[in-house]
Amino acid sequence: MNAGVMPTNEQLLIDRWLDHVWMEKGLGENSLASYRSDLCQFSLWLQEQRCELLRADRLALLEWLSALMQRGLSARSVSRKMSALRGFYRWALRERLVIEDPTLLVERPRLGRPLPKSLTEADVEALLVSPDVETMLGLRDRAMLEVLYAAGLRVSELVGLTLSQVNLRQGLVRVVGKGNKERLVPLGEEAQDWLGRYLRDSRPLLLNGRVDDIVFPSQRGQPMTRQTFWHRIKQIALQAGVQKPLSPHTLRHAFATHLLNHGADLRVVQLLLGHSDLSTTQIYTHVARQRLNDLHARHHPRSGTDQPLAGRKER
Repeated sequence: MNAGVMPTNEQLLIDRWLDHVWMEKGLGENSLASYRSDLCQFSLWLQEQRCELLRADRLALLEWLSALMQRGLSARSVSRKMSALRGFYRWALRERLVIEDPTLLVERPRLGRPLPKSLTEADVEALLVSPDVETMLGLRDRAMLEVLYAAGLRVSELVGLTLSQVNLRQGLVRVVGKGNKERLVPLGEEAQDWLGRYLRDSRPLLLNGRVDDIVFPSQRGQPMTRQTFWHRIKQIALQAGVQKPLSPHTLRHAFATHLLNHGADLRVVQLLLGHSDLSTTQIYTHVARQRLNDLHARHHPRSGTDQPLAGRKER
């Protein structure tokens, strides 16, 4: 992964662990070579960070995983490297070479985790413009969709949003996610405009004189359920002509995928989504990587297509 020379003490340390693995598990030469490669790659990367194997902590592991994912490694490859690190640090802990195992709180990438087919930016645009904003409910639905897509919220976070969590002047929403963990997410100008218009023109009509802190009440002025919003999403998709299978988190998936498509760092997307572990966010890199493959196939002069790159403009 990185060019450089490993310190002799690190090489000897890895040799000691591999001897232990061979004695304990009787692994073949290919498996041992893979383990050696994984540990050496990590050691060289740590060297660039002015760190070493026996001083690496959980944050260093997460940073390394991020670097691997940015290179486009598959979840299976990353999981194999994590297996090597787990084995090494468990051994190091038993040998009292470290005082704690930094891999304990780092999850492996989830293999084969299903991810709904992501909506294109054109699909999302069709959904956003579908509600009739001249009506009370249509303006509410447009504001909900804009906030959902702009902030990447979970549906439960959206329907539970209160006025005290929204700061339109700063363009921020304070989200209370899983485990009561809070995060601040920017809204963006478009979502700010629609949310402000909705709060001014539609929300008072929905509440009909009631006093409530909920941002998006139902037609009856009550807190909206996830099921009600899911029903609205399906109706809006039907109106918009979006044929792809939808899930309650469709726009959340699109939010993450489109950010990565436009060059966002995986760690930033992790923070915006409120994922506690980077490996959870990593599932979105597969969707984003497919777009890169499609772009290469369409535009590279030796890709076998006749579509020239000159004169074409990508969003």
